Amino acid sequence: MTSKRKKRFTATNRVWEDRELRFDTLLQHLKPRKGEFEIDSINSVEDTKGNNGERGFLIITNLRLIWACHKTPTTNLSVGLNCITSVNIKAASSRLRGSTQALYVMTKFQKSRFEFVFTSLVKNSPRMFTTVLSVYRSYDTTRLYRDLKLRGAIIKQKSLRLLPNEKVYSKLDGVWNLSSDQGNLGTFFVTNVRAVWHANLAENFNVSIPYLQISNVRIRDSKFGLALVIQTRKEGGGYILGFRVDGENMLDRVHDEVVSMYEIYANKPHFGIDFDVEEKPEQLDNLKVHRKEDDVEIIEVDDGVESLAAYAVDHHFKANTTKKKKANAEDNADEEDDEKTLGVQERDRRPVYNEELGLAMEPLPEGYTTKNLWLLY
Repeated sequence: MTSKRKKRFTATNRVWEDRELRFDTLLQHLKPRKGEFEIDSINSVEDTKGNNGERGFLIITNLRLIWACHKTPTTNLSVGLNCITSVNIKAASSRLRGSTQALYVMTKFQKSRFEFVFTSLVKNSPRMFTTVLSVYRSYDTTRLYRDLKLRGAIIKQKSLRLLPNEKVYSKLDGVWNLSSDQGNLGTFFVTNVRAVWHANLAENFNVSIPYLQISNVRIRDSKFGLALVIQTRKEGGGYILGFRVDGENMLDRVHDEVVSMYEIYANKPHFGIDFDVEEKPEQLDNLKVHRKEDDVEIIEVDDGVESLAAYAVDHHFKANTTKKKKANAEDNADEEDDEKTLGVQERDRRPVYNEELGLAMEPLPEGYTTKNLWLLY
């Protein structure tokens, strides 16, 4: 029994990126932590409220908004999505753009309220507005992945309503919740993102504990005997939740399973936000066409020869054309003379036999032979 009382697990790696505002923080704090990924990066964005006239870049991740100045990156902002209370689009006065539409982000952190105004320096580009609004809405609708929830609508007909990408690894009946003096009998679930308990007689009496909010897990004595105690972080409410498990060695089994699932989750956390890029422009390097040299041999010639050669070719062509026209005219004149010489033949002349051809034909005019006619044509 003494060894069981000493069994304790302490969680580490507190996630602050989505729950804090940081101004001019170290550059290493701007690097993504485990489970954090970049959704979009927008160049040429001005922090109009705090650094008007300074050109910078805005990075949107699944946990926060990061703005940094181009000239001095140590001038930066880290705005956790959990700190944001509202996002609006209003008119703003920018030194770089003048009067234009800007993104107003209202936040609350440590009982103080802050306002951030981001202006896109790219004309007619709604990309910053649409990305930030869609990511914030996605974060706001997936809080069960990250926040502890009491008496929520998480059970339906004694079955756990699973979150996207959530899997149940263990379901254990006969688990008592020790939050009241008499205890409540219910069912305990262990999934890949949280531990859930609900009462058997009243499903709305339940608790959802994301691994993200667990600070330590241990087994200790209580007025009901040995119990599994799960303590949550201060920012998650600082709750201490006790559960008694009936059955031999079942308490150790549940403890080890919760600790094991937490370690797996901490190594690769899933914060609930998924995204798909519908149309992403290709990188400029992929669109560039490499220059190729033509395989052409250039022969050097004297100046003025090219135009002279062109003229000579044209002159030669014209001379040949003139000669052909003259020859055709002479041929036509010869044909006309032949027709005049031959005259019109009489149609009623009787054919005679020609020994050279072996055929019957009309008599030839005087002075003409078959050979002469053959050469003429």
